Amino acid sequence: MEQQQEFELLNQIQLPADLRKLSVEQLPKLCDELRQDIVQELSVNPGHLASSLGVVELTVALHYVFNTPDDRIVWDVGHQAYGHKILTGRREQFKTNRKLHGLRPFPSPEESEYDSFICGHASNSISAALGMAVATSHISPLTSHLLLKVVSVIGDGSMSGGLAFEGLNNVSSSPNDMLIILNDNNMSIDLSVGGMKQYLLGLNTNETYNTLRFKASQWLRAKGMLKEDRRKGLIRLTNAIKSAISHQQNIFEGMNIRYFGPFNGHDVKELVRILRQLKDMQGPKLLHLHTQKGHGYAPAENYKPVWHAPGKFDPETGELLKGDTANKPPKFQDVFGETLLELARQNPRIVGVTPAMPTGCSMNIMMREMPDRTFDVGIAEGHAVTFSAGMAKDGLQPFCNIYSAFAQRAYDNIIHDVAILRLPVVLCLDRAGLVGEDGPTHHGAFDLAYLRPIPNLTICSPMDEHELRRLMYTAQLPGKGPFVIRYPRGCGVKVDWRCPLEEIQVGTGRKLKDGDDVAVLSIGPYGNDVARAVEGTRAAHYDMRFLKPLDEQLLHEVGRRFRKVITVENGVRNGGLGTAVLEWFSEHGYTPQVVRMGLPDAFVEHGSVSELQKIVGIDAESIKLEISND
Repeated sequence: MEQQQEFELLNQIQLPADLRKLSVEQLPKLCDELRQDIVQELSVNPGHLASSLGVVELTVALHYVFNTPDDRIVWDVGHQAYGHKILTGRREQFKTNRKLHGLRPFPSPEESEYDSFICGHASNSISAALGMAVATSHISPLTSHLLLKVVSVIGDGSMSGGLAFEGLNNVSSSPNDMLIILNDNNMSIDLSVGGMKQYLLGLNTNETYNTLRFKASQWLRAKGMLKEDRRKGLIRLTNAIKSAISHQQNIFEGMNIRYFGPFNGHDVKELVRILRQLKDMQGPKLLHLHTQKGHGYAPAENYKPVWHAPGKFDPETGELLKGDTANKPPKFQDVFGETLLELARQNPRIVGVTPAMPTGCSMNIMMREMPDRTFDVGIAEGHAVTFSAGMAKDGLQPFCNIYSAFAQRAYDNIIHDVAILRLPVVLCLDRAGLVGEDGPTHHGAFDLAYLRPIPNLTICSPMDEHELRRLMYTAQLPGKGPFVIRYPRGCGVKVDWRCPLEEIQVGTGRKLKDGDDVAVLSIGPYGNDVARAVEGTRAAHYDMRFLKPLDEQLLHEVGRRFRKVITVENGVRNGGLGTAVLEWFSEHGYTPQVVRMGLPDAFVEHGSVSELQKIVGIDAESIKLEISND
């Protein structure tokens, strides 16, 4: 009964059709209730908080004005969409968000018809929405603009991604009536950076002008005087006049995309009025909204990077409920950040590069002391790699840190701009392997397999914090060329993680335990699970360290001595360490039975890492069972 009183309006809404029964005057109260519900739910079931709080009013207004799910809302950066989930029939299930077999961490059409497209990362919404708009016009060319509307919601730093500009460039050349909403919160996870940020901060268009222009276009169209060719010509003419008067060029209208804004993205009644005006307007349009990440919840407003995904917290006080970390191993990312600063103090050529994740990858540690030697390039992974390549070409030693799953977006840059010239770029792939609750869009499942065929790359993965430090030291030594170091999300195994920085010979593994009959070959931190699995058995254990080049001396020993070889990796089985070992044995005439343990040829769902390890069969118990399975 208490909840009924607390959420008087929200409790009436199961689907957006219920939302549309409310009056516009009731919407601010609904927004307050929705914001409270998100805060309460995430205080006990952690997720992405601040981004969803920043778009509460926009979410309500969109579902109030547009006829979803028939009309399409394409979200960019799906961590904005918690309010959307709650309003689209998933409120009762929301307590299962990000949990094993529960609601997915990001929107997906496989979960709900209200989720128009998948959006685990950034910058794809304009291209996807344009594709939907064009498909609609082809299916029903005469009536499509009356039946189905397509809205792209981009922001939270995503406009810095190159794909967003590719989409914008194509929007004006393809017939469509889509609406692009730019959620400009001056943030991604850390503060947004670059020229686009400064441009958006300074951009201003007169609302009275836009209103008069809109009414004039409606009148001309009703009189049959505004055909498509004339409409585009008139847009170009009025854009030129406006630029001359205001002494300001508008990049969007320069692409023949009508621009409206900026407006306050937290005035839900005003948003409803604007969206109603724009809903039936023909041609592509962009609505620019200023929002505040974490809006309406003071702790999230005041320190946004922490509140992007804060973990459990007290909703009343905002106190973060952290466990006791004393005498516990550090996170791999923190070891990376501390070691990078240590190396940079010794080597003046070292610079750090990250695409919008200085806090997430701990490059902020170096950034605080050496801001002139660290570069946050925004959500632009391909650019991060090629930018690093340019610096390497002229004598610097870049450490480019990208989350493994996001490095997929820079594949061609790694090949074309780094590997061919054998440039000394150290590519540090954080969040490699299973990442847990963020699910299939974020698992770093493919890097070993997709990087292994590329010539000139050295590819390695440290088993623990000492190995990470030594591999980072090795990578920046002269003559090492392109060097890939992958490591997982979360903590390592060593409380005493600092160690001397010493070179590791490239392409060498190590025997951690001798044995007979069965040998287990692991790469990366899953070697610690293997070490537990081989205890009390007669199996040998080798830490390969390097996927490329392989330790051939070690493999000759294994091929000669063992009847059965088990490979274990935190990546897809197809194409990774197990495949490399099979190929090497075949080429050198060895015929042991090889069992490859790794991620399956399928997208792994979300859940805790330990839960997922058991599901895919790479936990210590599964490894132990395979050792004993003859």
